[in-house]
This record gives sequence, structure tokens and C-alpha cells, in this order.
Amino acid sequence: MSVARVTTLSIRSDTSFEDAIASGIARANKTLRGVSGAWVKEQKVEVSDGAITSWEVVIEVTFVLED
Repeated sequence: MSVARVTTLSIRSDTSFEDAIASGIARANKTLRGVSGAWVKEQKVEVSDGAITSWEVVIEVTFVLED
């Protein structure tokens, strides 16, 4: 039997949603062991003068707890 836990991360990128997600997963892997997946819960952009200036995501990262 395995037990998993979920933690929520908010990430901002100046490039894209994909970059924000990848950055969040990479950061989670630095701190958490056993990361097994993530769910993109929210996506949002910031706009200035009609242009997108940043991409933001909220992800829920699942990791398996060690015995």
C-alpha cells in the first residue's frame, strides 16, 4: 500500500504556461521525493497595453510518502 500527499504551488513565467508548469515541477522535485504527477488547477495571464506580460499557473503536485 502507498500513501500520497498533494501540495499546491503557484508559479509565474515570463515565457509561457508550459514554462511555468515545467518550472513548478522542477522546483517541487528539488524539495519533494516521489513526485508522481501534477494537476493544472488554474491558468491566468497578466496583460499590459494589450500584450501578455506573464503567464501564471496553480498546480497541485502529488507525491508518494516514504515508508
